[in-house]
Amino acid sequence: MRSKKSWIFRHKWLVLFLLVLCGLGYMFFGTAAKQTEKKYVTADISKGDLSQIVTATGEIMPVNTVNVGSQVSGTIETIYVDYNSTVKKGDILLKIEPSVLQASVDEAKASLDSAQSQMQYAKNEYNRNQTLYKEGFIARAEMEQSQTQYEQANASVIRAQSQYDKAVTNLGYATITSPVDGTVISRKVDKGQTVAASFQTPDLFLIAEDLTKMQIETSVSEADIGVIKQNQSVTFTVDAYSGQAFVGSVRQVRLSPTTTSNVVVYTVVIDVDNADLKLMPGMTAFVTIIVDAVKDVWKVQNSALLMRSFNGIVENHDENITPKTHLAIQRGKEVVFVPYTKGLVSPTETEIKSDQIQEGDKVIMGYVGQTSKRSNNNNRGGMMGGARPH
Repeated sequence: MRSKKSWIFRHKWLVLFLLVLCGLGYMFFGTAAKQTEKKYVTADISKGDLSQIVTATGEIMPVNTVNVGSQVSGTIETIYVDYNSTVKKGDILLKIEPSVLQASVDEAKASLDSAQSQMQYAKNEYNRNQTLYKEGFIARAEMEQSQTQYEQANASVIRAQSQYDKAVTNLGYATITSPVDGTVISRKVDKGQTVAASFQTPDLFLIAEDLTKMQIETSVSEADIGVIKQNQSVTFTVDAYSGQAFVGSVRQVRLSPTTTSNVVVYTVVIDVDNADLKLMPGMTAFVTIIVDAVKDVWKVQNSALLMRSFNGIVENHDENITPKTHLAIQRGKEVVFVPYTKGLVSPTETEIKSDQIQEGDKVIMGYVGQTSKRSNNNNRGGMMGGARPH
């Protein structure tokens, strides 16, 4: 024992050197072994519902509105309705001061009476001349002249009758009535205001025929219009009722395109039930059109499917296996390749169709510390999270 101690003491520097060398070797080879173990960046595969949607905005309006105008000019004498008034077809909405129109009726009636008197005189004259012509007291030309005068007087009566009927009709237009059952949503005139109908019919009221049935006219871009079909389900919200979702359905996809900011858009009309009258005309609707939906399917975030190749990420794999046909799955400590096809795609997630997916599987997207060749060439470093660039 004493000899061993003396030997170690005599060779203490050699022993110290060997211990240091062993320590360095352990540190080097141990770290290298750890570095060969890749830590993968993964995305969870989960089960749930998935839907493909198209979003847009639009204005809520009644299905049918009627502009009520005036065909005659004059000063408004009385207004019988106001905003939000409920009216029935034939109800009086407004009256125009009728004195001028009544004067036109009186004038037309006087002209008609005069024309009828002249026609009666011409008729009697013609009848007398017919008798005188038959007895040979007057020439045929004189008889024919009286006949012509009678026919002209008769035409004058018809013309005067027409002018009288027109004046009476215009007098009737001084009383504006509702053409439909509905609700007055806009009143555009006030008592004492003058309306002039010389060149175009002035609008007086806007009546919504049925506020329990509304519609949304929204614009959808040409990139999305191909998936919009009649009767698709729609959900939408309005600022007035935050947190509450309303429902509707697509009634019509109009074929007439418009261009807005160099983008071609098409009008999609959505039917909305408004039985509770919560929705008001003019509200802005934030629309979500449900194109397709699936329930209880395997799904993964879209970014998990951006890998182009397994080379350099997953070792010892068949070169015929590609990310287009297979997923690299981390299952516990194992890496397995699972064949799959894509199903429904939403803006954030994709349906995975495969009978080999298991609960807890994770899709390998890359590994921690992975860098992109493109990034190295451009001096930009690796992608965040170690995901492979696409």
